[in-house]
Amino acid sequence: MRFHRPAHGMSRACYVLLVAAACLMMQPALAAQEQPPAAGQTLQMLQKIQAAARELDYSGIYTYQQGAMMLSSRIVHMVDGTGERERLELLDGEPREFLRHNETTQCLIPAKKLIVMERRRGDRFPALILGAGQSIPDHYDVDVQPSPHRIANRECTVIELRPKDGHRYGYRLCADTKTHLLLKAQTISPEHGLIDQISFNSLQIGDKVAPEQLASSWNTKGWQVLETPMSPVDLSKNGWRIPFPSGFEPITQVSRPMTPGRKVSQLVLTDGLAAISVFIEPYSPDRRGPPANGMASAGAMNIFQARIGDHWLTALGEVPADTLRSIAEHTEYVPLAGHQ
Repeated sequence: MRFHRPAHGMSRACYVLLVAAACLMMQPALAAQEQPPAAGQTLQMLQKIQAAARELDYSGIYTYQQGAMMLSSRIVHMVDGTGERERLELLDGEPREFLRHNETTQCLIPAKKLIVMERRRGDRFPALILGAGQSIPDHYDVDVQPSPHRIANRECTVIELRPKDGHRYGYRLCADTKTHLLLKAQTISPEHGLIDQISFNSLQIGDKVAPEQLASSWNTKGWQVLETPMSPVDLSKNGWRIPFPSGFEPITQVSRPMTPGRKVSQLVLTDGLAAISVFIEPYSPDRRGPPANGMASAGAMNIFQARIGDHWLTALGEVPADTLRSIAEHTEYVPLAGHQ
């Protein structure tokens, strides 16, 4: 699921940033004896969270935690006459800053005096839904806890999303009871253990957020600007037979240069919350990453790589490892005329 999304992974600007769970929200707590929300109500709750992330003015500091690792970021989000503006600053590790205006994101890398541009939407926490999200209620059971909780000095409602199959993780979420803004999200394993979590530590909403907070802390005059061109691609027409896990649908298929004369194709699948990226590139024995038919993991993010003929296929996403393994092991390449 995205936090923001990207998240968010290799599909996000600068190929960096936090992995985060997706999220869900509900209006004030329901009585314990009430039935779980119907499918239409579930989708409405999710849409309210998404709308809050996109339409509210807010600023705060949130922390992503995976095991002993903790990473903090500062976010400022405002809406004006030109649309959405957002500034995201990583507070730990190498300095990074992300400036977004609607669909355009600039990733600032001070150590290299480099700005990487990406012209497509890359929602992160506290945003939620990927694509239309219409099928989310078909693949998750929803449980709303009757007692309110408190995050970042704000009252929130806890909602659990339990997957109906083994293709995806579960999520435990807490969203502000007044504004519907997501305050905390946890990714839950099939064994009901905590994989990772992301949560606001401090938060301001509304007129306390000042426009000057959107200004970058770096003087970027003279920095190199890099924009990697992307072009649409139809992998199936190029001979690729990639199986989609139940409930997942493609939302992006693009090709981009990797090195001179070499391109990588990317397919993004989502069930509305979880996201999977499939990368296909020419085979090279020097390719870094997991070995062929090998797996690597970092929190909720798993990566599986396989060699298919003269290509590397890499599947990655915030889903169980077996979901990615199944995609990679059952993908076929049937070259078509002109695509050898």
